[in-house]
Amino acid sequence: MSDRLQRAEQFRRTLQLFAASLAEDRALEVPTIFPAYQAGKNYAVGEYLTYGTNQLGDPQLYKVAQAHTSAAEWPPVSTPALYTPLGLDNQGYPIWAQPSGAHDAYNKGDIVSCNGTLYISLIDGNVWAPDAYPEGWEVYTHAEQS
Repeated sequence: MSDRLQRAEQFRRTLQLFAASLAEDRALEVPTIFPAYQAGKNYAVGEYLTYGTNQLGDPQLYKVAQAHTSAAEWPPVSTPALYTPLGLDNQGYPIWAQPSGAHDAYNKGDIVSCNGTLYISLIDGNVWAPDAYPEGWEVYTHAEQS
């Protein structure tokens, strides 16, 4: 390995170590820095990794939900007990996240994925989860798209 390549790999690893300390919203800003999913690897709770791409063509970022050794037959996309997708679900819909205020509250017509179900907001300024305030949400099906 050339000296230049070795330095580049060390720099990348340094960035990955730093990125591991980021909050989810910040991690979503730099998904390409995180390592790709590997079978046969020991994963710790809270570790970030990428697997596949989302609808925007960006790497899909996941957070490890429980410590385990990965296996080829348990990829992140099919094992939500082990991995939590961040940002967008595998269909490209935003995953519901608790808004911190009016500036990031959901508005009427916003579609989110919550616990594996798609919901559409029925109100502006929606800061409640679909299960906490069902009157503010309606189950969304793709057939409703126009």
